[in-house]
Order: sequence, then structure tokens, then C-alpha cells
Amino acid sequence: MKKSDFYFDLPEQQIAQTPIEPRDHSRMMVVDRRTGACSHRHFYDIYDLLNPGDLLVLNDSRVIPARLYGVREGSLGAVEVLLLEHRELNLWECAVRPGKKFKPGNRFVFGDGLLTATVKEVLENGNRILEMHHEGSFYELLETIGQMPLPHYIKTQLQDKERYQTVYARERGSAAAPTAGLHFTKELLKKIEEKGVNLAYVTLHVGIGTFRPVKTEEITDHQMHSEHYMLPERTAQLINETKARGGRVIAVGTTSCRTLESVATKLNGSIRPDEGYTNIFIYPGYQFKVLDGLITNFHLPESTLIMLVSAFLGREKTLAAYRTAVEEQYRFYSFGDAMAIL
Repeated sequence: MKKSDFYFDLPEQQIAQTPIEPRDHSRMMVVDRRTGACSHRHFYDIYDLLNPGDLLVLNDSRVIPARLYGVREGSLGAVEVLLLEHRELNLWECAVRPGKKFKPGNRFVFGDGLLTATVKEVLENGNRILEMHHEGSFYELLETIGQMPLPHYIKTQLQDKERYQTVYARERGSAAAPTAGLHFTKELLKKIEEKGVNLAYVTLHVGIGTFRPVKTEEITDHQMHSEHYMLPERTAQLINETKARGGRVIAVGTTSCRTLESVATKLNGSIRPDEGYTNIFIYPGYQFKVLDGLITNFHLPESTLIMLVSAFLGREKTLAAYRTAVEEQYRFYSFGDAMAIL
């Protein structure tokens, strides 16, 4: 299967630069998984599409202000660091720019000296292991000197950092938002629960690998970056109960989907509490073990994310829905509109 099999034309003006207010007033394309038929709604209409006894699975990972701008110690050379994963103690795996400055032993200064970092190791993938030196809480310091790691295609400055967080974000650690969940408000979630729909949470800390472009023409040659996940006992219980009574398990976002399917793959189709790392790559031909529905945003051409959607809906139906989305002027990517595949 070729990368070019997942290409579609997307006008640049349809890449959303700012979030819709209120959150749940974004548009939503509803796609019938069996037929591919599309209808056009608003996100708050998700309430009408859910049935009592259904289960929504949401990723509660919280984005940290992971982008740091600083200088190499003793020089004026500007550098940029993106925190990807906390390894141990004060060690972080980071993406860095420009890479030639980040040699083992080199030191860098951020926030006028509130934070310094030393390069400990250069990884095969080009990332660096940095040792951080600071006083007090690292996460509190990030709130002061870090910036939200908005994707490169968003050029507009974000006025409110919380608009790049879901309203249920709790577990700090992501370098990017699980964006399908950005459409929910607390009021909408409460209303959904009152209808008899259950909510369950997983944690997958979103790394840069989720969005890293596929550079190989043969998609099976692409290697996914590993990301940390946790599926708690309560969530496993709710999934098993939902399946037993014939309800639908609906993942909010590709990260929730990948967590569920990673656990089911690891445990031979069953769901139990689990924690670990996953680099699962889902593309057409994959047999889903847990999912009955998927809520997601509109993704980049030739990305691993549109390949995952194509695995769930079918490639031809996915590309047809995307062509419709372009024609109907849907907004794409992180701050864009939603698609519900049910």
C-alpha cells in the first residue's frame, strides 16, 4: 500500500487557525460506517447520536507548555527545544533545533537562567536526552517560561492556553493535544452522562511521532514513535460491561483508539488494566478488536492519522468523505471541525 493512496487536495485556507467558540459549535460530519453516507451537523448534535448504554472513551492527557526558546551558554545563538517525554529524574527526551548545536556536554539557558539544560546523549532518531537544572517544581516553571507546542501549520498566536487543552485534561505529559476532545464542553459531557452514556478515560501522552510525516512510499516501511499509555481498571471494567450488553464503545480521537487497540492486541483481544508503550500503526487491513465508533478531526493528506481512519471506515469511503469536507468548506486539523464515524 502506497503513501500516495491517501492523498487528497486541501486548500490552505481550510486549515483552521483559531478555535471555534463555544467549543461545541464546530461543525461535524457524520459518516455511516457501513455505507459511507454523510450528513452535516454541529458538534453539540453528538448528544442525539449517542444511545443510553454507549461508552465514550476519552484521552485525559494534558498538554504541557513544552516548547522552550533559549540560547547556548556563553553565546547569543538562539535554540529551540520541544519536550517529548520525561524519562527519569531530570532527564527528558527532546526534539531540538538547530541540531548541530546540541552536542554531548553542551549547556543551554532558558528563561533568563531559571532553567539550564545539558546534552547527555544523542539518540539514533536525532532527538536528544537533556538533563534539566532548576529550582522548585519543573512543571510550575514550564507554566512561566514554556510555550504551548502548537503545530507548525497554526500561524496565529493562541490567546488562551486552555483552548489547546480538553476540558477533562488531567495527566500532564503531552507534546500535542488529543484534538478530537477539544470540541467537548463540561456542560455537553454532563448532558451526555445524564442521557445514560458512560464516560471512561485512558491516558496516552501524545508525542511528535503521532504527527511525524510518512516519508516512505511503502507505508509498511514507516516506523511509529513510541508513546506511553495507561488504561485504568475502571475503564477496562466499563468497556467489558458495555460489550457484554451490546452497547457501543466509541473512541474520542485517534489516541484513545490506539490505546484501546494496543491493549487488545497485546492481550489477544481482551481488555484488562494495562500500562506501557505503544508504537501501533493502524492502516487498512487492520482488524479492530474494540472500537464500534470513532470521533476525530480532519487530518493531513498521507498522514498516519488518515490511514487509521481509512482502516476503520475504508479507504474509498474515507477519501470520498474528505472530498466532501473540502467541497463543503469544513475546517481542518487541530482547531478544525469534527467527523463522527458511527
